[in-house]
Amino acid sequence: MRTSDRVLVIVPAWNEEESVGVTVSEVLRADSSYDVVVIDDGSTDATARVAAEAGATVLSLPFNLGVGGAMRTGFSWAERCGYSRAIQVDADGQHNPGDIARVLAGLESADISIGARFADVGDYSVSGPRRWAMVVLATVMSRVAKTKLTDVTSGFRAANARAIRQYVRYYPAEYLGDTIDSLVAACHSGLSVTQVGVAMRPRSAGRPSHSPVKAGVYLLRSVFALWLAILRRPGTREAGLA
Repeated sequence: MRTSDRVLVIVPAWNEEESVGVTVSEVLRADSSYDVVVIDDGSTDATARVAAEAGATVLSLPFNLGVGGAMRTGFSWAERCGYSRAIQVDADGQHNPGDIARVLAGLESADISIGARFADVGDYSVSGPRRWAMVVLATVMSRVAKTKLTDVTSGFRAANARAIRQYVRYYPAEYLGDTIDSLVAACHSGLSVTQVGVAMRPRSAGRPSHSPVKAGVYLLRSVFALWLAILRRPGTREAGLA
């Protein structure tokens, strides 16, 4: 099978030795056409070794760049290897590999497909300031993308060849850049976006860092990040998409 006919599953991972092996194994079992590349984002544990033993190609970064830097590395690998479809799956086990096909199906009608947590599938929920921020972000981004979106901070998203090229050119590493800013830039470059409903699973290892204070900070920072993303002139980003 040609590389262009296969799917590259990009797994950004930072100190995820307890879960990355299971995630890689589940992805590889889900479909024989999936290839997995784990971006070891400067981990200080055995993430790289565990991922390789599970069957993934591992690209190790010399220090922690964050999800944005890791994903841009993954998209660069996808473009270099000739993949026409790529999808992000988090190493912590929350993204169900069984839903990869559902998210990829969205690429039949759009350049970017988002696996949405708030689309009448599953029982994932958040409350308080974090929920308010997600509603505001989704409302504004729906106008930018010219389609109804409910979960624009989801990292479970797929890209076709046009979107891969866009992400290689512009995929910021700063706060929310990997979700909000990259999506705004893609829309400004003429790419289309859709979403499909998916159910999220609990983390298979580690603990999420949620607290009322952090939720309030998330609200302020996320709205500010979206404001900056929209204010940036499209001309400051490299376009030139085929």
